[in-house]
Amino acid sequence: MVAYEDIVSQELAQWRKKMYAKPSLFNQLSKKAQTKINNWIPEKIHGIITDSIKNMVKATLVGSHMTTRKPEVQELNLYQQDQLVKEKLSTYRKTASAEGAGTGAGGILLGFADFPLLLSIKLKFLFEAATIYGFNTKEYEERLFILHIFQLAFSNEKTRKQTMRIIENWEQEKQHLLDMDWRAFQQEYRDYIDLVKLLQLVPGFGAIVGAYANYNLLDQLGETAMNAYRLRILNIPKN
Repeated sequence: MVAYEDIVSQELAQWRKKMYAKPSLFNQLSKKAQTKINNWIPEKIHGIITDSIKNMVKATLVGSHMTTRKPEVQELNLYQQDQLVKEKLSTYRKTASAEGAGTGAGGILLGFADFPLLLSIKLKFLFEAATIYGFNTKEYEERLFILHIFQLAFSNEKTRKQTMRIIENWEQEKQHLLDMDWRAFQQEYRDYIDLVKLLQLVPGFGAIVGAYANYNLLDQLGETAMNAYRLRILNIPKN
């Protein structure tokens, strides 16, 4: 019988290839379309979105409101940890999907409210995942790791590769990381999700887009978080 760690190692190898892969033609075209759309949006709106992202994410490093309790079962093997994280992800996906549908159906004002609400859901999930995998989210370095997972999940090709290298060499890299590049962090995240989230503001169409988009964004974050922590726990060397 193949050990679960061996299965995970194979999955991690595929995930690494995905993280270092070049963007597809569709993604390149989407980026161009997104840039044009962004140019049409008033700078005041961009500023509101940017500030909400920056302020909420920065709070995770200095605040204590997102710390989570450790699972009741203290000694979990990797398989049990993975299963518990998948259960949590399923719950958070449903929450995000419902939130996206609700704000998407509510017009422009509620549509813009979706940005900070969805961000809060994502961060809460990451704190839950970190705790399940046995890491203490009260420690600054663990919160910094959470933000790097977030950045890895929602960034362009160049930043994704840079962040992946940091995560692969976390024990060495964390000694040199005092803080995030906040401007780059919020811009990468905003640029990554702007196109699909702006479609959420379209009357009569926003609810469908909001539910679908939020579900998939949580799914992507879940995959990234699981593999980042698996990589760290198993300490698998790079090929």
